[in-house]
Amino acid sequence: MSIDFDKMSLKEMQDLRTRLDRAINSYEDRKRREALVAIEEAAREHGFNLSELTGSKPSRTGTVAPKYANPQDPTMTWTGRGRKPRWVQESLAEGKELDDLLI
Repeated sequence: MSIDFDKMSLKEMQDLRTRLDRAINSYEDRKRREALVAIEEAAREHGFNLSELTGSKPSRTGTVAPKYANPQDPTMTWTGRGRKPRWVQESLAEGKELDDLLI
């Protein structure tokens, strides 16, 4: 297949480039997926999953259970992660320890 660029308008060449970029990206994505499937199958044949071999950790999902509760209002809880809620800060300012707020 031969393309004569001298006879093409700028718009036609830009459209061709856009279509070519899409085709290249699609090809690369398809080949990447095929390679990943082949690697996963090879790992399974040897009794592993891919994350075990690559050292990557499986993604964590779900919520973290609360660790602390407000003594005045037990519905106000905190997991111990992130910024301390105001009620935790106030309790600590009053001289309480975090252990005093454990559930």
